[in-house]
Amino acid sequence: MTESSRLRVNGATLHHEVRGQGPLLLLIPGGAGDSASYDGIADDLAADYTVATYDPRGMSRSPLDDPEAEQQVAQHADDAFRMLELLSPHRPARVFGASSGAIAALHLLTAHPERIARVVVHEPPVVEVLPDAAEHRALIARVQETFRTEGLMPAMTLFAAGLTKGDDSGSDAPAPEPDLRLPPQAAARVERTMANLPYFVSRIVPAFMSYAPDIRRLQALADRLVTAGGQESRGELPYRAADFLAERLGTGLVHFPGGHTGLTTHPAGFTELLRKAFR
Repeated sequence: MTESSRLRVNGATLHHEVRGQGPLLLLIPGGAGDSASYDGIADDLAADYTVATYDPRGMSRSPLDDPEAEQQVAQHADDAFRMLELLSPHRPARVFGASSGAIAALHLLTAHPERIARVVVHEPPVVEVLPDAAEHRALIARVQETFRTEGLMPAMTLFAAGLTKGDDSGSDAPAPEPDLRLPPQAAARVERTMANLPYFVSRIVPAFMSYAPDIRRLQALADRLVTAGGQESRGELPYRAADFLAERLGTGLVHFPGGHTGLTTHPAGFTELLRKAFR
């Protein structure tokens, strides 16, 4: 059984969903996704954990007080911290983040390590750790300019190409248009993802992909951090960033099935490895 509720935070109201029993496992969505991006794995994980998912601020059912507000990784990480305080106030929690959600999870770990038992981050696009970071800053600037002058889809096409170097199999590329043959719940998820894209490309992409993680702080906390990448996304930008981060931390990269969106395309294998990582 899934229970939905709302949490008031600074500048926003967060829609969140809780299922299962046991120690808390907080799942932080990435890209233009919301809590439904974890539907394929949350029920399975709820056999062992109290699984909490939520729509990040500004996404789907989590409105901002000021729709024009600039976004910051630290603010999104504080939202995750507020979820931990609400749902597991006396016990450290497990946290998983994917893509931009993984960046929020990294900051959460550095800001509140006492609240974290273990964090798994899957392909955080922390491009500032890369030797060619300047090239990727230029890409993000081009994406923003394309969004302003040509619109959403040309900007997303440029962004996806920059992430994958021409292979769009695992990117945060636009979801397909809603298909009348989809079940109602799936169609609603697609519609929400499409509606989130302008906010994602204009606010989340520049804020999160300019984020520079605190390497020294993460090195000190590396015993509770697992950095993961997709078996099928080698060479793509988020994989490269995750791999380089793991090398800097001296932890090595754990490979999960699929590509950047492996939790959707390979839910059973992804869940199995996630359980192992948390144990």
